[in-house]
Amino acid sequence: MDLGGADLSGADLTGATLSGANLSGANLTRADLHRATLTGATLTGADLTQADLTGATLTGATLHRANLTSAVLSDADLTGATLSNANMYSAYLTSTNLDRADLTDANLADADLTGASLTGVTWWFTVCPNNKRGPYPCTLR
Repeated sequence: MDLGGADLSGADLTGATLSGANLSGANLTRADLHRATLTGATLTGADLTQADLTGATLTGATLHRANLTSAVLSDADLTGATLSNANMYSAYLTSTNLDRADLTDANLADADLTGASLTGVTWWFTVCPNNKRGPYPCTLR
């Protein structure tokens, strides 16, 4: 199924099966995808801002450069998913399975990872401390 670039903002896709679908660049802002199955789906560059993915299955999905700002992914299964360069600022990832996921350069600032499973996760991150005098030079860790 090819939904690349589709505007699905606010869509109710509760329990939908979109395994292997191409959703690259799709607008899924505030979409309801809880309990949806997106195994092996491609969501490169998709906008999932404030989307509800509670209990969704995204094993092996590609979310490279996806925007997941304030998205709810609690109890979701992202085993082996590619989330490199994804913006997950303030995302809710409580009890999410991220085993063997690629989180290289993902933005997890203010994300809630309480109870998340992170076994075998790949991630590189940049540390940019800040104080009253301004930012210090960033270092890759």
